[in-house]
Amino acid sequence: MTYQKLSIKEWAVEDRPREKLLSKGISSLSNAELIAILIGSGNREESAVDVSKRILNDVGNNLNELGKTTIEKLKRDYRGIGEAKAICIVAAMELGRRRKLSEVKEKPKITGSRDVFDLMHPVLADLPHEEFWILLLNRANKVISTQKISQGGIAGTVMDTKLIMKAGIDQLASSIILCHNHPSGNKQPSQQDKNITLKLKEAGKILDLPVLDHIIVTDGGFYSFSDEGEL
Repeated sequence: MTYQKLSIKEWAVEDRPREKLLSKGISSLSNAELIAILIGSGNREESAVDVSKRILNDVGNNLNELGKTTIEKLKRDYRGIGEAKAICIVAAMELGRRRKLSEVKEKPKITGSRDVFDLMHPVLADLPHEEFWILLLNRANKVISTQKISQGGIAGTVMDTKLIMKAGIDQLASSIILCHNHPSGNKQPSQQDKNITLKLKEAGKILDLPVLDHIIVTDGGFYSFSDEGEL
């Protein structure tokens, strides 16, 4: 018996992702069907939905993991995924990340390390490289702004003390919280992390801009210098 692939156009109308979205609403679509809409078509052996299912399967059906996948990997590992389709997938993942960030309209109040983690996890958790951010707080411990200070590689990033303190002074902040991610998933601080934290703590004392905490964010959790008695 020979097998002949049915294109999406040959499926029952109610099973086609775009038609299904229009007739049943976007919540009725699976993640694979949503990605299939983005890429539009598959390859000679697979429909767009089949290709999308395979992509998701390879990341354990975890959209956070998909968000880490590069354009080059998508092009290399999946037939039918060229540069344009790969860019669509990566752009959609970035839009989802930015939407999550824009959900908080009121300035959040920081009452502990968990608040910092909840705020910064969507920003940092799925990055394949390290980024160093600061949270600037007012006297009520509400966030004035969050600022990216530097971006590095897989193993580290440069943190400039003068740049960090200048940002706090320019925003008239009352205190500051440091935050960076570990793409490896290891929550423990490196010796470099400890050194820069101590250096910034001392600089903050001189400038009356106390460093309240330094949070290391990973996919599965966080490390707080303050909680661990290291500040």
